[in-house]
Amino acid sequence: MKTGIESISMYIPRFGLDIRDLAKARNVDPSKFIRGIGQEFMAVPAPDEDVVTLGANAALQALEGVDRSAIRTVIFATESGIDQSKAAAIYVHKLLDLPQNCRTVEMKQACCSSTSALHFAMATVALHPEQKVLLVASDVARYGLGSPGEPTQGAGAVAMVISAQPKIIAMGEHVGYYTEDVMDFWRPNYMDEALVDGKYSIKVYMHALEEAWNDYRTQSQAHFESFRHFCYHLPFSRMGLKAHLHLARLEKSGLSAAGLQAQVEPSLAYNRRIGNAYTASLYLGLLSLLETHPESLEGNRVGFFSYGSGCMGAFFGGTILPGYRKALPTRVHRDLMTNRQRLTLAEYEAFYTHTLPQDGNCYRTDRHRTGAFRLAGLENHQRLYEKVPQVKVLAADAAEACAAAPVM
Repeated sequence: MKTGIESISMYIPRFGLDIRDLAKARNVDPSKFIRGIGQEFMAVPAPDEDVVTLGANAALQALEGVDRSAIRTVIFATESGIDQSKAAAIYVHKLLDLPQNCRTVEMKQACCSSTSALHFAMATVALHPEQKVLLVASDVARYGLGSPGEPTQGAGAVAMVISAQPKIIAMGEHVGYYTEDVMDFWRPNYMDEALVDGKYSIKVYMHALEEAWNDYRTQSQAHFESFRHFCYHLPFSRMGLKAHLHLARLEKSGLSAAGLQAQVEPSLAYNRRIGNAYTASLYLGLLSLLETHPESLEGNRVGFFSYGSGCMGAFFGGTILPGYRKALPTRVHRDLMTNRQRLTLAEYEAFYTHTLPQDGNCYRTDRHRTGAFRLAGLENHQRLYEKVPQVKVLAADAAEACAAAPVM
């Protein structure tokens, strides 16, 4: 039985910052950001967006044409959680009007939790082939203003329907794992921004890649030449190429530098224009490969490396299915990428510094240009979400009175 991705979609904020504007403001040569780490544009969420609204918007598109009554599990993977107890999956479940006979959970292990969610979803489908699983990976990457990590920031979500009727990619049964307790990246409960030891984190990433790959080879008997393309977790786009060259050296690949770059380059295009989206980054890379590669990829095997700081690594593979292009909402994604409002530095910093009240009092967020769902505000320590009338542009409005706006 094949198990894999039946549908997949992404959602990104309608706002962003040109990396050149950030470089100018921080007195940095733009080439350090553009060529050094490979970033060009940074997705920036509006004050009325969070991981729930990003994820729900991605899932809304992923569920187009899918039998919702077959969705029995919703898994939400994030490292930008909004509640210590309640799963973000429950909010998404309600916003999407999914069946109540449904299991809803949230998973966490840094950026790797989306991959663990994928394999839990596959196991569920293997036990119950008639069921489908909605998997949502959604995050907002935040580092301190002016910090070394600032140019790698981003935000976005990917939603996938996992089923026994995959239309896009059939996943292999083998996975190579590696886990070690390290402190390369972490975010304490009392902080909004992540703490990271950048150089050390890259070193740990590479080691986890080696170990997960070795375990995968032991489990599957595969080798480097088994794959035509590779997708890597992308904290910044140059990391994907660095990781691939490292793996190729380990395996003594006979491919030229140009040949190796061709194996990974198509997966980097979206990350350059979005930035890091933590749990969603690997699967944004998959979408980038599928939607930007000029030639048909039908029948090609893809190798995936998922990395979560702290740390856990996973290597696995999949095969792209015939007719996959028909199942992709490529035009929707291109519109998202091209129709974004470019923020000034002052607007970006205002979005960045906006926070919800910590006292739980009644608060309404200003209305900005969002997708089908938005974070309406806060009341009695409860986040309030609402569906948005679908118009082309929503201008920022003044905050409404506390009891006025319909909320969910």
